[in-house]
Amino acid sequence: MSNQDDRRILERKETDLDGSVQRIADEFRAGFEAVASIGRPGVTIFGSARIREGHPYYDAARTTGRLFAEAGFAVVTGGGPGAMEAANRGALDAGGVSVGFNIRLPHEQDPNPYLTIGYTFDHFYARKVMLVKAAEGYVLFPGGFGTLDEMFEALTLEQTDKVFDFPVVLMGTAYWQGLLDFIDNTLLPEGMISAGDQKLLFCTDDPEEAVRLVVEASRGLRGDVSASPAKADAQ
Repeated sequence: MSNQDDRRILERKETDLDGSVQRIADEFRAGFEAVASIGRPGVTIFGSARIREGHPYYDAARTTGRLFAEAGFAVVTGGGPGAMEAANRGALDAGGVSVGFNIRLPHEQDPNPYLTIGYTFDHFYARKVMLVKAAEGYVLFPGGFGTLDEMFEALTLEQTDKVFDFPVVLMGTAYWQGLLDFIDNTLLPEGMISAGDQKLLFCTDDPEEAVRLVVEASRGLRGDVSASPAKADAQ
């Protein structure tokens, strides 16, 4: 499917209802099958596609991916370059499961070369479902609109009880502080969110802490009494 076809589907007037529905259904099926093939708990890692090897965020994402793989988690990303590539690369460094759910864009975003499972989507909405479905936690490195979109989608799904609560961990305290201040000092006092909603987010500079938060929460969700839920531990 070309990007022009995708734009047509998102227009108000539909000229090929049956064909559009079938293509979307086929993509959801392929995505569900890809998630089912992962075979273990997963963490979805987001971040800018624009950073390159040697950048501190790239190095931290690679370390984080490796630590998750060593903990027995699949590392799931958007499959592209930058922080996504780094996290997948770290998982592969440790011999782990490295998953990339890529997306076709007007300026092609090729899948990074560090994937053991990969699928390229035509539709953002199908891809977004798989990035949630495969995850027992989110880790977000600094990024732009796409990263912010994924973060707020995860928070909305948790806030509305559409998914079980899982940690949403922001990596890079200096980068995210302005957003956290806005949440605490504007959204909460204005009554736009409820008291406690801001505690769905965690922020750290330490890859080991990010991994611990997700792993402990996953164990708690699965009834492993040897570990306390991450949220209770961190608050």
